[in-house]
Amino acid sequence: MVAVRKMSEQNFTSQTKAGPGGSSGPDNGLTGNVLGPTGLPMTAKDLPPPGIKRWVMRRKAEVVAGVKGGLISLDDACQRYDLSIDEFRSWQRLFDNHGMRGLRTTKINKYRGSSTNPY
Repeated sequence: MVAVRKMSEQNFTSQTKAGPGGSSGPDNGLTGNVLGPTGLPMTAKDLPPPGIKRWVMRRKAEVVAGVKGGLISLDDACQRYDLSIDEFRSWQRLFDNHGMRGLRTTKINKYRGSSTNPY
């Protein structure tokens, strides 16, 4: 199961970075479908609904995938989900560096690095 999840995260990252046609960004030849964080195709209908109050790692990854795949613009995503650009960029960086597990809030210090102050 872990190997399948890891493979799905790798496929998601490679598909959203290069797209099936080899180009990056929203003009990657996709017609509204991108590879979601679970490895399944994703459309705009699969994006989380507006007004989310509880952000689980899957929903964060879906928003990151939607922006990377061109299903929704960064500005629209930030407005729809009441996110700052910095918050979205941190999700994107954590996902790129650590996969979906990096988006867990319970392990945030492990992935973001801890401060030198132990308290």
